[in-house]
Amino acid sequence: VQLQASGGGLVQAGDSLRLSCVVSGRAFSTYTMGWFRQAPGKEREFLAAISKSGKSTHYKNSVEGRFTIARDDAKNTVYLQMNSLKPEDTAVYYCAADTFKVVTTVQYGMNYWGKGTLVTVSS
Repeated sequence: VQLQASGGGLVQAGDSLRLSCVVSGRAFSTYTMGWFRQAPGKEREFLAAISKSGKSTHYKNSVEGRFTIARDDAKNTVYLQMNSLKPEDTAVYYCAADTFKVVTTVQYGMNYWGKGTLVTVSS
């Protein structure tokens, strides 16, 4: 399976950005999907997860209400809508997939990872 994230860039504090991740190589609907990020000098952290059906989601407490994860199975794509961005959101953002995880266990690791897309938020 291959994951390709895109949509990162340089934005100002308060702006919005939508990341996309296209999955290929196997039926997209068989994957629980997640978004993670890694800021400079910090460990990678979980942000959001969405179930195979799209009916369940789970978020890191600090981004819930600002970030929204969604999926479009017709396009084999998972999205992360990020609103009210802050300088501390600056990081490389990664999408990930797993056939066995449920939304509450995504934070413990995933089988497949994309290469990441850089988001820089200026103050």
